[in-house]
Amino acid sequence: MPSAIGLKPLILAGVMALSLATAALAEDAPPPQADSLLERLDEQEGALRDFYAVREGRPAWQDVATVADFAAALRTLDTDGLNPLDYRPDALVTAHRQVYAEGSTPADRARFDLQASRVLLTALRHLQRGKVDPYRIDPDWEVPIEAPPLDLPAISRAVDAHRFEQAFAAARPSAPPYERLRAGLARYRHIERQGGWPMLPLRPEPLRPGDLHEDVPLLRERLAIMGELEVMVADLFAGVESRDTDPRRYDERLVEAVKEFQQRHLLEVDGIIGPQTREALNVPVSRRIDQIRVNLERARWLLHGLPDSFVLVDIAGYRISYFRPDGDVWRSRIVVGRPYRRTPSLRSRITYLTLNPTWTVPPTILREDVLPGVRRDLGYLWEHDLMVLSPSGQRLDPREVNWWHPGNVILRQRSGPQNALGRVVLRFPNDHLVYLHDTPAQGLFAREQRAFSSGCIRVQGVLQLAQYLFDDTGTPAHVATLVSEGVTRNISLERPVPVILHYWTVDPSEDGRLVFRPDIYERDAALREALDRPLPR
Repeated sequence: MPSAIGLKPLILAGVMALSLATAALAEDAPPPQADSLLERLDEQEGALRDFYAVREGRPAWQDVATVADFAAALRTLDTDGLNPLDYRPDALVTAHRQVYAEGSTPADRARFDLQASRVLLTALRHLQRGKVDPYRIDPDWEVPIEAPPLDLPAISRAVDAHRFEQAFAAARPSAPPYERLRAGLARYRHIERQGGWPMLPLRPEPLRPGDLHEDVPLLRERLAIMGELEVMVADLFAGVESRDTDPRRYDERLVEAVKEFQQRHLLEVDGIIGPQTREALNVPVSRRIDQIRVNLERARWLLHGLPDSFVLVDIAGYRISYFRPDGDVWRSRIVVGRPYRRTPSLRSRITYLTLNPTWTVPPTILREDVLPGVRRDLGYLWEHDLMVLSPSGQRLDPREVNWWHPGNVILRQRSGPQNALGRVVLRFPNDHLVYLHDTPAQGLFAREQRAFSSGCIRVQGVLQLAQYLFDDTGTPAHVATLVSEGVTRNISLERPVPVILHYWTVDPSEDGRLVFRPDIYERDAALREALDRPLPR
């Protein structure tokens, strides 16, 4: 029998082994709040429940470093134009400290875990789909947000590895325009931190090329800050002298910089500092920052699930792009609806084309434009080649119609080169009865700002676009031949082509510069207000 002295080491070894085994079991066992989490999951919304299902009920936010890194990541959401305070990063850190303090209960910790995960999923949804519901601020909105579902297993792994920026990057739209807008936002915020740019005094007289004026040094500084031309930056900061030694001279190089500024702001490109150009130059950098933030939100609505080939109508930019299946892009100018007859935002599919169309006057145009003209002078009908028809299509004598109470008469314009729709119409289903079409008023395409229509979109060179659609969809039709025949006919595309009508007031060009457009429909303010509205607690 071993002595007491000999048993002592054995007993100590046994106690140590038992302690290690107990510790290992405790490490594998779920923490106390796991049971509380499981009890509460049935009450949670789907995404939160699914997140913990992926984790098999494991808590996500026990470690103080995890919460601290998450809070730091939330503070970076201002780079996407979102407000980090909406997600209360400091409050998360404070709450974690409190619930893991002595005396807290597993239920307290479970509630915190759910709340932190809810904040994470909210931030990811905002990055992916936008914070603001577009249907709430635009009654005419018809563009479904087609963002893919969140990758919850990847998000769970990112939480465990403290890789929150990786999760944010996966949620953001991956399209290059979104990253260009983010880069532009960072640039303009840097300019704001440096004090912004100088304002030009308001003056009634325009500044013209060659003028000698005291505003010119301010103008040169204003353009140099934005880098409208690299040479302008060099002139200001490297001491390069212009050919005219008088700094008040509005010289050639400065005129070229102003023309570039005008082009990027959809102003008349004439080099003259008139009221509109001066107003655009004097927009504070803070307003430009707000404009970029608003358009980042619009990008989150749109830049998901885009097809490889589609037609994109840029309403505020007055242009159209057709992304062809072979990778080429056809672009052209457009005329859009006037501010009181806005072209809507929508997503649809071009299904057929009408060649040599007639034009039936829509009810709004009939009531607000045509009837007042006819009442003033019956010759309005002949001047615009309008036939008067009964609801059944029977031709009526205009002199026998009471134009103050015309009833349900229909006015229709015959096909031909002077028809309001021109020679071709691209049709797509939508509740607003808008479409893409040709126009006899080709001169309007020369204007920089082109909001002149009654809602439909007039397209410069639309016959070429029509032929591309026929060719790319395998539709056997030759536009020029069919138009020359003069017969009104509808031709269905063998495959519908997606079309998106969208409103951007900032366009990120491929060279990284931002093109600012006038907010012709005054939509930015409502979106900015909604974007800045705090989230409910």
